[in-house]
Amino acid sequence: MVQDTINVTPGAGVHKPGWLQVILIGRRPRNTLLRILVLVAVCAVTFKFILLPIKVEGISMEPTYHNHRIDCINRLAYLRHDPQRFDVVGIRFSDPGTFSTPREMLMKRIIGLPGETVSFHAGHAYINGELLNEPYLKFSCDWEHGPIQCGPDQYYVVGDNRSMPFELHTKGLADRNRIIGKVLL
Repeated sequence: MVQDTINVTPGAGVHKPGWLQVILIGRRPRNTLLRILVLVAVCAVTFKFILLPIKVEGISMEPTYHNHRIDCINRLAYLRHDPQRFDVVGIRFSDPGTFSTPREMLMKRIIGLPGETVSFHAGHAYINGELLNEPYLKFSCDWEHGPIQCGPDQYYVVGDNRSMPFELHTKGLADRNRIIGKVLL
């Protein structure tokens, strides 16, 4: 009986990728391409429909949020519940009925809820005549303003930098349908 023997050397016929290919596209290019496609799709959906990146312009939210800082607004934050007092939110300028993306928004803190009355006396905010404790305020102010009644679907919003004169500070009533979401950081 004659037996044939085959001599096989390990690794013969198998292509081993070079170090540059491993660094750039990995050992399995198809898997790498699939991962890239999934990552691009997830990022596109996330930043188109869930998180809205915004750049802070101005000093009305200092020292909590500094000028030129980049943050994100969570558009899904208020799907299960309404905005709460002290939430920092993004408020759209454009009409909510349009399908355009909001280009300019206000970033403000909610201090008055629907149905409440907001007033300012000696630099302090009052809700329904009771002093509102605002530990996030770092600058003193001298604001004086009579009562403002929030409607059934309105919130009173104001910035954290109250050292600005009352007339120059953007604040006031915001309809619920103009509140885009809650600022993440």
